[in-house]
Amino acid sequence: MQTGRLEAFSDGVLAIIITVMLLTLKVPYDAPTLADLGPVVPTLLSYILSFVYVGVYWNNHHHMFQVTERVTGAVLWANLHLLFWLSLIPFVTGWMGANHFAPTPTAMYGVVLLMAAIAYYILQCTILAAPGGNQVLADAIGNDWKGKISPILYVLAIPLSYVSPWIANGLYVLVALLWLVPDRRIEKTVEACQRRDRLA
Repeated sequence: MQTGRLEAFSDGVLAIIITVMLLTLKVPYDAPTLADLGPVVPTLLSYILSFVYVGVYWNNHHHMFQVTERVTGAVLWANLHLLFWLSLIPFVTGWMGANHFAPTPTAMYGVVLLMAAIAYYILQCTILAAPGGNQVLADAIGNDWKGKISPILYVLAIPLSYVSPWIANGLYVLVALLWLVPDRRIEKTVEACQRRDRLA
């Protein structure tokens, strides 16, 4: 099966996730000044952080399937597994924001991020293990230091939520910033392969 349907479905789900997160933001109608926005600031901050995370996953998902020609049944299920965990982001985002970064919602936010990271890794491995492999993707991933350090930071942040939710959220922001820097590994690998093909 070609990747088009999988990508279109995934794009649609991610768009709905962002829309649902946006709908959790309540407009303060009786708050005409910036000072009146205090109660909604935690919800707004959690929305911004989650928007960045969903954007990072969409970007990386797009690049990964840019170098994937065909998908197997296992890849379809691995992709659904990833989308399941991403679909929980609006819930934990709203819970954390509505409770002003209380320890348990903050910890559960980290659990969902950790599970999404694991699901993305499983999807990546499933694509690499598919018949015929995917040498371009394997070369592009390389040692994948960001992919290795992110789950470690989530595992640290989850228990730290009960020590200081601000430290935990600082770690979530750090991971988001690591991935926010444009990662051109796949694009560079594709360009190198195209140059090699032209010279051949």
